[in-house]
Amino acid sequence: MIESQIPKKLIFLPQINCDLGVGIAREEEIFPFIDVASLACGVHFGTQKSLDASLALAVKYGKKVGAHPSYPDQLNLGRVSLKISKEELIQSIAHQLEWFNERAKAHNLTQDHIKFHGALYNDAARDLELADILTDFLVENYSQIPLLVSPHSQLEKQAKAKGLSIRLEVFGDRTYTSDYLLSSRSQLGSLLHDVASLELQVNRLLFEGQLLSLEGVYLPIQVDTLCFHDENPAIMEFLPILRKRFWT
Repeated sequence: MIESQIPKKLIFLPQINCDLGVGIAREEEIFPFIDVASLACGVHFGTQKSLDASLALAVKYGKKVGAHPSYPDQLNLGRVSLKISKEELIQSIAHQLEWFNERAKAHNLTQDHIKFHGALYNDAARDLELADILTDFLVENYSQIPLLVSPHSQLEKQAKAKGLSIRLEVFGDRTYTSDYLLSSRSQLGSLLHDVASLELQVNRLLFEGQLLSLEGVYLPIQVDTLCFHDENPAIMEFLPILRKRFWT
């Protein structure tokens, strides 16, 4: 992208967040370039050792941390929808959040936010009943903790209706459909990894307040926090470049 093509007036300057705590070798390389990390809480990935290691890195680099609860499914890393009872799901999420807070306090860290992981995140974006169940639990137990939500999702609507604090999250390295939902990971082009494509998407978000959907529709959107995926094989190629270009 030519520098002169970038509009001069920012509409948004969101936090940069990343989903971490899943044992990737380059985690320490990522931390300096983000503002906040969402850390796995043990049921899709994680042990006390792995969580403590991530929390220690957050302390080292002065970053905030939030909990990243999931469907209880280590086999599929929480990326497959589970048909489990409301009671089992809420019991699992409660346990995950309690465990996260216990370990965070051991490192003198506080919980910055809650962000549902993987299939649970995507299901709550689409499913009104699930979004209602999850937000009821949060209202009762974590009403003061901001919830990361996808814009125009059922989870956003339910959280707003119940007075929860929210942050609107967009994925900087993923593509979207015209209904504001993430494109399927199985779809070609769902994950952006070349610097030019990422610069174009981030530039459009920050300076125009828009996403371009896979169908070619420009979607007006607000963003409080921008997520990049730790498993993106090119993350350490594009993240330092984007951080320097747009955030400094």
